[in-house]
Amino acid sequence: MAPKKSANGKRKASSPTSPPSKKPATSKNGVKEENGIKVEVHRAHEDGDVSGYVLREFYPAEMTNERALQYNNDELPRPIEQLKDIIEKTEDQRDEIKVKDAVIHWYKADLRLQDNKALHLAAQKAKEGNVPLVCLYIVSPQDFQAHSTAPVRVDFILRTLEVLKEDLAKLDIPLYVETVAKRKNIPDRVIGLAEDWGSNHIYANIEYEVDELRRETLLTRRCLEKGIAFNAVPDTCIVAPGELSSQQGRQYAVYSPWFRAWVAYCHAHPKQLNLHEAPNKNPESSRRKFKDIFDMPIPAAPDNKSLTDEEKKRFRSMWPPGEHEAQTRLQKFLKEKVGKYKDTRNIPSANSTAVLSVHFASGTLSARTAVARARDANTTKKLDGGDAGIMSWISEVAWRDFYKHVLAHWPYVCMNKPFKPEYANIDWSYSASDFTAWRTGKTGYPIVDAAMRQLNYMGYMHNRCRMIVASFLAKDLLIDWRLGERYFMEHLIDGDFASNNGGWGFSASTGVDPQPYFRIFNPLLQSERFDPDGEYIRKWVEELKDIKGPAVHDPYARGEAKTAERAGYPRYVLGHKEARDRALAKYKEGLGRNTA
Repeated sequence: MAPKKSANGKRKASSPTSPPSKKPATSKNGVKEENGIKVEVHRAHEDGDVSGYVLREFYPAEMTNERALQYNNDELPRPIEQLKDIIEKTEDQRDEIKVKDAVIHWYKADLRLQDNKALHLAAQKAKEGNVPLVCLYIVSPQDFQAHSTAPVRVDFILRTLEVLKEDLAKLDIPLYVETVAKRKNIPDRVIGLAEDWGSNHIYANIEYEVDELRRETLLTRRCLEKGIAFNAVPDTCIVAPGELSSQQGRQYAVYSPWFRAWVAYCHAHPKQLNLHEAPNKNPESSRRKFKDIFDMPIPAAPDNKSLTDEEKKRFRSMWPPGEHEAQTRLQKFLKEKVGKYKDTRNIPSANSTAVLSVHFASGTLSARTAVARARDANTTKKLDGGDAGIMSWISEVAWRDFYKHVLAHWPYVCMNKPFKPEYANIDWSYSASDFTAWRTGKTGYPIVDAAMRQLNYMGYMHNRCRMIVASFLAKDLLIDWRLGERYFMEHLIDGDFASNNGGWGFSASTGVDPQPYFRIFNPLLQSERFDPDGEYIRKWVEELKDIKGPAVHDPYARGEAKTAERAGYPRYVLGHKEARDRALAKYKEGLGRNTA
């Protein structure tokens, strides 16, 4: 579908995901469609009633519970296992390939010079052969669409590429950025560029989403057929997926024991936190040889992910790009805020978090650098000792590793399937009006509305608030959590599939290490506990900015009904007790049991 255009020829502010209406037409393959929105018919509702979810483009419908269990039972090969297998089997052949005219580093979600393992290895290989290092980034509109990447995140990536290009140019290293319209053409284009530049070596850091793992398996094999060594490097995680297992030899599905194993592994392998040096300067001839690349501008955002002029101005004032900004923010956090982090991290108005998630997501900062710097600022070299604030923050950063380990071991979570397959049987609501109230911040629950308005304005939301609004959508409104997961990805500047999917699975009780389904956040209690003075609410919900005291948490029940009504603030979209009772009944019915 072509993006809508505003008067200035740009795409209008992205229209939020809307759930389907109740009676769309049904196709023969079990997918219903209305107004261009595809919805899978839930197997439990083949009588024609709609109970499905919006599908992502380029992906098939939800896989069956039976097929998901085949992954659980090790009856199907995981994409990460297939990649590791071909890397191992081709290692000797790739090592025998001689350096030719250049070495390539393919940038993806690792937009930095410092502490970038694949870039470091590529630079070493180039130095060995006394040839130039050439860097590459592929802008893929279809990948952005497939992964529901937010326009604000695409803009941040492109602005970061501008910074990166300048930094590389100071080292006489060219950065070639090209838009490839069809995602299926990316492998051939990467190979074609290597041939054009006379390169027999390509390095890239591994991404753990299913499509990317399969693409790197394909490239490892196809490059070798062309006499090119494609080297897929584990770098995104501090401890690579597959390195940790329980005493029974299984992947951890609960964070606490996984974190203990992660810490123990880091202590036993201290080199895991050694940082990789940035590349040295290229040979002087690189400037002449790759003059056209040095002179090339970074392309504009694809039409399907462009921002309006107003959005560009707003977001760019809030989110400076690049690894220098990331390093500065990290240093400031460790110097000024980390000491109080444990006690204040759940208070959205406290401004006490690092706000580094955008840099982790785009790769302008590695998790390894963050943890190593935190360790160095601590009173001990132990990751689970010393300053309570530092310990707490390291534990939070480690969640990113955990969710990528989950993604690699249970690949069906990339395929529209909840981690707990049996939770696919819940009879979700698809109320368009309820979903609209949620996404626009007009539910009548001030803490929920404040959080959603922050997201829509900033492209960002405090982590505690993410849990509150996710629980509210999935349990109070009983709307399919995958609609919320997708909405977040379409609007977050720090959207990361693994972390976002894991967070929504936790809140909806459908994911790895979730809260039990019968634990349902009371939005009023959450509001009073984590925004006790109402500062966060008053900042983001303009209609309530003049309400004093605790009435701001529930104006219609605490004597401020006329004030709220005059300002146009809505009443509850539904009562929490009623919603809780309904959610418990639906979860029990879908699971066929009373336990989580």
